[in-house]
Amino acid sequence: MKTDVEHGDFDTVGLSGDGRKLVILDQTRLPGRAVFLELDGLEEIRQAIYLLKVRGAPAIGVAAAIGLYVRANRMLEEGAASEDAFVSALRAEAGVIGSARPTAVNLQWALDRMLARAERCRGLGAAGIAAALKDEALRIRDGDIAVCRKLGEHGLALLEPGQGILTHCNAGRLATVRYGTATAPIYLGHERGYGFKVYADETRPLLQGARLTAFELRQAGIDVTLICDNMAATVMKQGRIQAVITGCDRLAANGDAANKIGTLGVAILAHHYGIPFYVAVPTSSIDFTIPDGRAIRIEERPGGEIREMWYSEPMAPEGVRTYNPAFDVTDADLVSGIITEYGVLRPPYGPALERLHATLRARAEAGEGGHHV
Repeated sequence: MKTDVEHGDFDTVGLSGDGRKLVILDQTRLPGRAVFLELDGLEEIRQAIYLLKVRGAPAIGVAAAIGLYVRANRMLEEGAASEDAFVSALRAEAGVIGSARPTAVNLQWALDRMLARAERCRGLGAAGIAAALKDEALRIRDGDIAVCRKLGEHGLALLEPGQGILTHCNAGRLATVRYGTATAPIYLGHERGYGFKVYADETRPLLQGARLTAFELRQAGIDVTLICDNMAATVMKQGRIQAVITGCDRLAANGDAANKIGTLGVAILAHHYGIPFYVAVPTSSIDFTIPDGRAIRIEERPGGEIREMWYSEPMAPEGVRTYNPAFDVTDADLVSGIITEYGVLRPPYGPALERLHATLRARAEAGEGGHHV
């Protein structure tokens, strides 16, 4: 995998050269240090996802897929029993990895794809299944890179040179393998001389915008300005913003979009000021099984992230209650367009997403697998 972080040439998630370990860029160390971790233990893989060492819905999915293959290979080396026992152990370990973060649909999507491939390969023995899982994991990784590139092309068609763009959280290359989702149009525009001016919300309480988005865009030579979350209204009112683009961890069948906490507020502000609000989402992050955002399970995280994380000493009274949902749900009627690898969807989103779902099913039936159906 690419690991030249200093010059912007790196993959966030990958497989080690010997094919035995999951390799991730530890995002909890950024922007101060670029540290790559090599993981092969079940609990350390789960913890890496839970503790946000790898984060962003697409990157989590790729990490889960490669992580499950690494675990399969490890079981093989330790002496797998029967094929049935091997597949049963895979399912158990996938359950552990899948428990790390419930909101991002890519996590379970990738694990389900891996387990489905294992089932299709029954009869090949444990070694044959493990080889197939390696192939599937790399397909998921390569698919993420290709999808993000397409998101960038479709998203760029919505923008004009010189525009000010606001983004929230990190839906950049650090949230995927390479290009990002919400930032993919920004990267492509930068390559083509569009001269965008990007405003990045800091994104409390974990500061993904400050630590990650500002880091990666500045490193790429893109004009980026960091603002506090509560400054978004002011920069919109001042006319600095012509478009908002965010990522999405889970999109419901009606177009409701779950993303990092604070996204809903940005969407409401954009609606007030007449600024288009776009959601960039690969189809792997669309959950066609849920009718609307009310069915999305929202992860709640420890209160310490609000009280003391990033501070040298606690910044809130000892014992104060906290409420720390990791995500909120933006109502579909606040979304101007949904950017997918198949193009831009416009309201009404229910019918548009039904048509997209039918396309994905047809492709899957034709053997063009890998899509979330």
